[in-house]
Amino acid sequence: MAEAYALPVRLDRHNVAVVIPALNEALRIREVVEGALAQCDTVIVVDDGSDDDTVARIADLPVTLLRHDQRMGKGASLRDGFRAALRRGAVAVLTMDGDGQHAAEDIPRLLDAGNRHPGAVVIGARLRKRANQPLYRRLANEFGDWGIGWGCGLRIADSQSGQRLYPGSVAALDDVPGEDFVYEAQILISAVRRVGAGIVSVPIESRYAQVHEGESPKFRASHFRPLHDLWRITSHVVRQVFQHGDMLREYLHTRATPPVIDDPTGEFGTVFAESDMQRAG
Repeated sequence: MAEAYALPVRLDRHNVAVVIPALNEALRIREVVEGALAQCDTVIVVDDGSDDDTVARIADLPVTLLRHDQRMGKGASLRDGFRAALRRGAVAVLTMDGDGQHAAEDIPRLLDAGNRHPGAVVIGARLRKRANQPLYRRLANEFGDWGIGWGCGLRIADSQSGQRLYPGSVAALDDVPGEDFVYEAQILISAVRRVGAGIVSVPIESRYAQVHEGESPKFRASHFRPLHDLWRITSHVVRQVFQHGDMLREYLHTRATPPVIDDPTGEFGTVFAESDMQRAG
């Protein structure tokens, strides 16, 4: 008798959980959560020891709230959120930050890309309106793409975006090392190296506040510390690259593998990959 193989489950609002790690997000957390609830049935907020009104702002919303008594870092928040989502039967987990920089309206586009690329990690890549990004953040992102891509063995568009769709096989990895932003780098490496997942980027808009004197801030200050966090990510990734053996071979293989960009409009597909290769020389 021929062995039967199950077809991949089609992702939709009913079987994908949204996980939102939150640390002092009172400014925007309510609209972020309301936006996520409009797109997916299950929303899990992980409060990482906030000392502002983050929890109070969403107390009346139909979400699952997990709380850390003290700050444990984004890695711990994501791990807890993944476990909670899988316990609730989610077949994939979509993450977004609580500061409002990710638009919930992009969630259906990430789900569509996940259905076109079953088993891949889908990244909401901040490729549109990149001029809105502060220069130091743009340079940090490009450096991170270079290093994390080397660790993965393939090039990635926007490896540091927090808006991602993880298939259940990746969310279920329970021994991914690293904390804070290092965890988000390592889980991409683990997804590729251990699970064989692809990485696909979906172009989204760069949303950074241009605050002028006298205006109220639209986003809270970023928790990302460019020099400190980039050093921690880079040193961690370098150790990962060493573990894979021939560094030059790995580098050449990585540079020869263009990023996969799921963009039905064609704005960023082949054009982006070719221009990026030209910049790399």
